[in-house]
Amino acid sequence: MGSFAVEVQDLVKTFGSFVAVDHIRFQVKRGEIFGFLGPNGSGKSTTIRMLCGLLMPTAGKGKVAGFDLMNEPEKIKQVIGYMSQKFSLYEDLTVTENLHFFGGIYGLSGSLQKERENHVLEMAELKEFRDRMTRTLAVGWKQRLALGCSILHEPSILFLDEPTSGVDPISRRNFWNLIQQMGEKGVTTFVTTHYMDEAEYCDRLALIYQGRIIALGTPSELKLKTIAQGVLEVECDPLISALDLLKMEPWTSESAVFGDSLHVIGKEGINTEQKVALLFQKHGIRLKRMERIRPSLEDVFVSLIVKEGRE
Repeated sequence: MGSFAVEVQDLVKTFGSFVAVDHIRFQVKRGEIFGFLGPNGSGKSTTIRMLCGLLMPTAGKGKVAGFDLMNEPEKIKQVIGYMSQKFSLYEDLTVTENLHFFGGIYGLSGSLQKERENHVLEMAELKEFRDRMTRTLAVGWKQRLALGCSILHEPSILFLDEPTSGVDPISRRNFWNLIQQMGEKGVTTFVTTHYMDEAEYCDRLALIYQGRIIALGTPSELKLKTIAQGVLEVECDPLISALDLLKMEPWTSESAVFGDSLHVIGKEGINTEQKVALLFQKHGIRLKRMERIRPSLEDVFVSLIVKEGRE
Protein backbone atom coordinates (compact mmCIF):
# COMPACT_ATOMS: atom_id res chain seq x y z
CA MET A 1 0.00 0.00 0.00
CA GLY A 2 2.90 2.34 0.72
CA SER A 3 1.99 5.99 1.02
CA PHE A 4 -1.48 5.58 -0.49
CA ALA A 5 -4.65 5.32 1.57
CA VAL A 6 -6.76 4.56 -1.51
CA GLU A 7 -5.72 2.99 -4.83
CA VAL A 8 -8.16 2.35 -7.67
CA GLN A 9 -7.49 0.85 -11.11
CA ASP A 10 -10.10 0.57 -13.88
CA LEU A 11 -12.99 0.45 -11.42
CA VAL A 12 -16.36 -0.22 -13.09
CA LYS A 13 -19.92 -0.38 -11.76
CA THR A 14 -22.86 -1.22 -13.99
CA PHE A 15 -26.56 -1.55 -13.23
CA GLY A 16 -27.94 -3.67 -16.06
CA SER A 17 -26.90 -1.89 -19.26
CA PHE A 18 -26.28 1.42 -17.44
CA VAL A 19 -22.60 2.21 -16.74
CA ALA A 20 -22.54 4.29 -13.54
CA VAL A 21 -18.74 4.23 -13.07
CA ASP A 22 -16.58 3.75 -16.15
CA HIS A 23 -12.98 2.47 -15.70
CA ILE A 24 -11.80 5.11 -13.23
CA ARG A 25 -8.31 5.14 -11.74
CA PHE A 26 -6.69 7.33 -9.07
CA GLN A 27 -4.66 7.25 -5.87
CA VAL A 28 -5.18 9.13 -2.61
CA LYS A 29 -2.16 9.87 -0.43
CA ARG A 30 -2.24 9.34 3.31
CA GLY A 31 -3.29 12.50 5.17
CA GLU A 32 -4.64 14.10 1.99
CA ILE A 33 -7.98 15.88 1.56
CA PHE A 34 -9.11 14.43 -1.75
CA GLY A 35 -12.13 15.97 -3.44
CA PHE A 36 -14.41 14.05 -5.79
CA LEU A 37 -16.20 16.73 -7.75
CA GLY A 38 -19.07 16.37 -10.17
CA PRO A 39 -22.73 17.13 -10.91
CA ASN A 40 -25.58 15.02 -9.55
CA GLY A 41 -25.74 11.64 -11.28
CA SER A 42 -22.08 11.67 -12.32
CA GLY A 43 -21.06 8.58 -10.31
CA LYS A 44 -19.73 10.20 -7.11
CA SER A 45 -21.94 8.36 -4.60
CA THR A 46 -21.63 5.04 -6.44
CA THR A 47 -17.84 5.30 -6.26
CA ILE A 48 -17.77 6.20 -2.57
CA ARG A 49 -20.11 3.31 -1.74
CA MET A 50 -17.77 0.89 -3.53
CA LEU A 51 -14.76 2.29 -1.67
CA CYS A 52 -16.58 1.88 1.66
CA GLY A 53 -17.35 -1.78 0.98
CA LEU A 54 -21.10 -1.08 0.69
CA LEU A 55 -21.36 -1.89 -3.02
CA MET A 56 -19.51 -4.60 -4.94
CA PRO A 57 -17.67 -3.35 -8.06
CA THR A 58 -18.54 -4.95 -11.40
CA ALA A 59 -14.90 -4.94 -12.54
CA GLY A 60 -11.50 -3.46 -11.80
CA LYS A 61 -9.47 -3.52 -8.61
CA GLY A 62 -8.58 -1.32 -5.70
CA LYS A 63 -7.41 -1.07 -2.11
CA VAL A 64 -8.59 1.01 0.83
CA ALA A 65 -6.27 1.13 3.87
CA GLY A 66 -4.45 -1.84 2.34
CA PHE A 67 -7.57 -4.01 2.10
CA ASP A 68 -8.86 -5.37 -1.21
CA LEU A 69 -12.15 -3.93 -2.49
CA MET A 70 -13.32 -7.23 -3.99
CA ASN A 71 -12.25 -9.66 -1.27
CA GLU A 72 -12.09 -7.71 2.01
CA PRO A 73 -15.05 -5.27 2.13
CA GLU A 74 -15.86 -6.16 5.76
CA LYS A 75 -12.31 -5.31 6.86
CA ILE A 76 -12.58 -1.96 5.06
CA LYS A 77 -15.76 -1.12 6.97
CA GLN A 78 -13.96 -1.65 10.30
CA VAL A 79 -11.17 0.87 9.66
CA ILE A 80 -12.94 3.73 7.88
CA GLY A 81 -15.37 6.45 8.88
CA TYR A 82 -18.37 7.08 6.63
CA MET A 83 -20.77 10.00 6.65
CA SER A 84 -23.62 9.95 4.15
CA GLN A 85 -25.37 13.00 2.76
CA LYS A 86 -28.53 12.08 4.69
CA PHE A 87 -26.75 12.08 8.11
CA SER A 88 -27.43 8.58 9.49
CA LEU A 89 -28.57 9.78 12.91
CA TYR A 90 -31.40 8.63 15.18
CA GLU A 91 -33.70 11.63 15.56
CA ASP A 92 -35.45 10.28 18.69
CA LEU A 93 -32.17 9.89 20.62
CA THR A 94 -30.22 12.66 22.33
CA VAL A 95 -26.80 13.77 21.08
CA THR A 96 -25.05 11.68 23.75
CA GLU A 97 -27.26 8.64 23.06
CA ASN A 98 -26.39 8.80 19.35
CA LEU A 99 -22.69 8.90 20.19
CA HIS A 100 -23.11 6.00 22.61
CA PHE A 101 -25.02 3.96 20.03
CA PHE A 102 -22.46 4.47 17.26
CA GLY A 103 -19.58 3.89 19.67
CA GLY A 104 -21.09 0.50 20.45
CA ILE A 105 -21.36 -0.33 16.75
CA TYR A 106 -17.64 0.42 16.39
CA GLY A 107 -16.82 -1.85 19.33
CA LEU A 108 -16.00 0.84 21.87
CA SER A 109 -16.82 0.33 25.55
CA GLY A 110 -15.99 1.47 29.06
CA SER A 111 -13.58 4.31 29.70
CA LEU A 112 -12.33 4.38 26.09
CA GLN A 113 -15.85 4.99 24.79
CA LYS A 114 -16.45 7.76 27.34
CA GLU A 115 -13.13 9.37 26.44
CA ARG A 116 -13.92 9.30 22.70
CA GLU A 117 -17.43 10.67 23.24
CA ASN A 118 -16.07 13.58 25.29
CA HIS A 119 -13.44 14.26 22.63
CA VAL A 120 -16.10 14.40 19.89
CA LEU A 121 -18.39 16.67 21.96
CA GLU A 122 -15.49 19.08 22.46
CA MET A 123 -14.20 18.94 18.87
CA ALA A 124 -17.66 19.51 17.38
CA GLU A 125 -18.57 22.09 20.05
CA LEU A 126 -21.63 20.04 21.01
CA LYS A 127 -21.16 19.97 24.81
CA GLU A 128 -24.04 22.34 25.49
CA PHE A 129 -26.32 20.19 23.28
CA ARG A 130 -25.35 16.83 24.73
CA ASP A 131 -28.79 16.19 26.28
CA ARG A 132 -30.82 17.69 23.42
CA MET A 133 -33.00 15.47 21.23
CA THR A 134 -31.29 15.19 17.85
CA ARG A 135 -34.44 16.12 15.93
CA THR A 136 -34.43 19.58 17.61
CA LEU A 137 -30.94 20.47 16.33
CA ALA A 138 -30.37 22.83 13.41
CA VAL A 139 -29.00 21.17 10.27
CA GLY A 140 -25.47 22.51 10.86
CA TRP A 141 -25.33 20.92 14.33
CA LYS A 142 -26.73 17.63 13.02
CA GLN A 143 -23.93 17.70 10.46
CA ARG A 144 -21.31 18.10 13.21
CA LEU A 145 -22.90 15.26 15.19
CA ALA A 146 -22.90 12.99 12.11
CA LEU A 147 -19.21 13.75 11.58
CA GLY A 148 -18.52 13.07 15.26
CA CYS A 149 -20.29 9.71 15.10
CA SER A 150 -18.21 8.72 12.06
CA ILE A 151 -14.86 9.40 13.78
CA LEU A 152 -15.54 7.94 17.24
CA HIS A 153 -13.31 4.93 16.51
CA GLU A 154 -10.47 7.15 15.21
CA PRO A 155 -10.50 5.94 11.58
CA SER A 156 -7.44 6.63 9.45
CA ILE A 157 -9.64 7.30 6.39
CA LEU A 158 -12.85 9.32 6.40
CA PHE A 159 -15.37 9.14 3.55
CA LEU A 160 -17.82 12.05 3.34
CA ASP A 161 -20.60 11.87 0.74
CA GLU A 162 -22.02 15.35 -0.01
CA PRO A 163 -21.59 16.24 3.69
CA THR A 164 -22.66 19.89 3.37
CA SER A 165 -25.72 19.46 1.15
CA GLY A 166 -28.50 21.72 2.48
CA VAL A 167 -26.28 23.35 5.10
CA ASP A 168 -25.94 27.14 5.39
CA PRO A 169 -22.66 28.80 4.24
CA ILE A 170 -21.34 29.60 7.74
CA SER A 171 -21.92 26.02 8.95
CA ARG A 172 -20.24 24.75 5.77
CA ARG A 173 -17.15 26.86 6.45
CA ASN A 174 -16.99 25.72 10.10
CA PHE A 175 -17.35 22.12 8.96
CA TRP A 176 -14.40 22.47 6.60
CA ASN A 177 -12.32 23.90 9.46
CA LEU A 178 -12.93 20.62 11.30
CA ILE A 179 -11.90 18.59 8.23
CA GLN A 180 -8.68 20.59 7.85
CA GLN A 181 -7.87 20.11 11.53
CA MET A 182 -8.24 16.35 11.14
CA GLY A 183 -6.05 16.45 8.03
CA GLU A 184 -3.31 18.10 10.07
CA LYS A 185 -3.49 15.12 12.43
CA GLY A 186 -2.97 12.66 9.56
CA VAL A 187 -6.55 11.63 8.79
CA THR A 188 -7.15 11.01 5.08
CA THR A 189 -10.41 12.55 3.88
CA PHE A 190 -12.21 11.54 0.69
CA VAL A 191 -15.08 13.95 0.10
CA THR A 192 -17.67 14.19 -2.67
CA THR A 193 -19.18 17.58 -3.43
CA HIS A 194 -20.75 19.66 -6.16
CA TYR A 195 -19.88 22.97 -4.46
CA MET A 196 -17.04 24.60 -6.38
CA ASP A 197 -15.97 26.83 -3.46
CA GLU A 198 -15.52 23.75 -1.25
CA ALA A 199 -13.31 22.10 -3.84
CA GLU A 200 -10.75 24.87 -3.21
CA TYR A 201 -10.15 23.44 0.29
CA CYS A 202 -8.99 20.10 -1.13
CA ASP A 203 -5.34 19.16 -1.65
CA ARG A 204 -6.24 17.40 -4.91
CA LEU A 205 -9.36 16.92 -6.98
CA ALA A 206 -10.80 14.39 -9.37
CA LEU A 207 -13.52 15.73 -11.67
CA ILE A 208 -16.02 13.04 -12.63
CA TYR A 209 -18.60 13.36 -15.38
CA GLN A 210 -20.91 10.64 -16.72
CA GLY A 211 -18.99 8.01 -14.78
CA ARG A 212 -15.53 8.96 -16.10
CA ILE A 213 -12.76 11.00 -14.53
CA ILE A 214 -12.14 13.91 -16.90
CA ALA A 215 -9.45 15.73 -14.88
CA LEU A 216 -7.20 15.12 -11.88
CA GLY A 217 -4.84 17.44 -10.02
CA THR A 218 -4.53 20.22 -7.46
CA PRO A 219 -6.95 23.16 -7.82
CA SER A 220 -4.11 25.30 -9.19
CA GLU A 221 -2.96 22.63 -11.65
CA LEU A 222 -6.46 22.19 -13.02
CA LYS A 223 -6.87 25.92 -13.59
CA LEU A 224 -3.51 26.24 -15.35
CA LYS A 225 -3.82 23.10 -17.46
CA THR A 226 -7.43 23.57 -18.52
CA ILE A 227 -7.55 27.30 -19.25
CA ALA A 228 -3.95 28.43 -19.80
CA GLN A 229 -5.05 31.60 -21.62
CA GLY A 230 -7.18 32.77 -18.68
CA VAL A 231 -10.76 34.01 -18.62
CA LEU A 232 -12.18 37.28 -19.90
CA GLU A 233 -14.76 38.76 -17.51
CA VAL A 234 -17.19 41.00 -19.36
CA GLU A 235 -19.88 43.32 -18.00
CA CYS A 236 -22.33 44.44 -20.67
CA ASP A 237 -25.94 45.26 -21.45
CA PRO A 238 -28.07 43.39 -22.46
CA LEU A 239 -26.34 40.38 -20.92
CA ILE A 240 -28.28 37.46 -22.45
CA SER A 241 -28.26 38.93 -25.97
CA ALA A 242 -24.48 39.27 -25.69
CA LEU A 243 -24.20 35.67 -24.50
CA ASP A 244 -26.24 34.41 -27.45
CA LEU A 245 -23.98 36.30 -29.87
CA LEU A 246 -20.78 35.00 -28.26
CA LYS A 247 -21.96 31.38 -28.37
CA MET A 248 -22.30 31.66 -32.16
CA GLU A 249 -18.74 32.88 -32.70
CA PRO A 250 -16.14 30.28 -33.86
CA TRP A 251 -13.32 32.00 -31.90
CA THR A 252 -14.93 31.33 -28.48
CA SER A 253 -14.43 27.99 -26.80
CA GLU A 254 -16.83 28.80 -23.95
CA SER A 255 -19.14 31.62 -22.81
CA ALA A 256 -21.31 31.55 -19.69
CA VAL A 257 -23.14 33.82 -17.25
CA PHE A 258 -21.38 34.32 -13.89
CA GLY A 259 -23.42 36.55 -11.60
CA ASP A 260 -24.02 39.85 -13.41
CA SER A 261 -21.20 39.35 -15.92
CA LEU A 262 -20.06 36.93 -18.64
CA HIS A 263 -17.01 34.70 -18.55
CA VAL A 264 -15.56 34.26 -22.02
CA ILE A 265 -12.82 31.81 -22.95
CA GLY A 266 -11.32 32.39 -26.38
CA LYS A 267 -9.45 29.85 -28.45
CA GLU A 268 -5.67 29.96 -28.14
CA GLY A 269 -3.90 32.52 -30.28
CA ILE A 270 -7.00 34.74 -30.51
CA ASN A 271 -7.12 38.35 -29.30
CA THR A 272 -10.37 37.78 -27.40
CA GLU A 273 -10.64 41.35 -26.06
CA GLN A 274 -10.51 42.79 -29.56
CA LYS A 275 -12.99 40.25 -30.92
CA VAL A 276 -15.49 40.93 -28.11
CA ALA A 277 -15.23 44.73 -28.53
CA LEU A 278 -15.81 44.53 -32.30
CA LEU A 279 -18.70 42.07 -31.94
CA PHE A 280 -20.47 44.23 -29.35
CA GLN A 281 -19.91 47.39 -31.40
CA LYS A 282 -21.39 45.74 -34.48
CA HIS A 283 -24.56 44.59 -32.64
CA GLY A 284 -25.13 47.59 -30.36
CA ILE A 285 -24.20 45.83 -27.10
CA ARG A 286 -23.01 48.31 -24.43
CA LEU A 287 -19.64 47.21 -23.03
CA LYS A 288 -19.22 48.38 -19.42
CA ARG A 289 -16.07 46.55 -18.33
CA MET A 290 -13.71 43.88 -19.65
CA GLU A 291 -10.69 42.36 -17.88
CA ARG A 292 -8.60 39.20 -17.69
CA ILE A 293 -9.11 37.19 -14.50
CA ARG A 294 -7.79 33.91 -13.10
CA PRO A 295 -10.15 31.06 -13.94
CA SER A 296 -12.25 29.66 -11.09
CA LEU A 297 -12.84 25.94 -10.61
CA GLU A 298 -16.34 26.56 -11.93
CA ASP A 299 -14.79 27.93 -15.15
CA VAL A 300 -12.60 24.83 -15.33
CA PHE A 301 -15.47 22.44 -14.76
CA VAL A 302 -17.80 24.13 -17.27
CA SER A 303 -14.99 24.21 -19.84
CA LEU A 304 -14.22 20.51 -19.39
CA ILE A 305 -17.87 19.45 -19.59
CA VAL A 306 -18.42 21.52 -22.73
CA LYS A 307 -15.34 19.87 -24.24
CA GLU A 308 -16.65 16.41 -23.30
CA GLY A 309 -19.99 17.25 -24.90
CA ARG A 310 -18.31 18.23 -28.15
CA GLU A 311 -16.26 15.04 -28.23
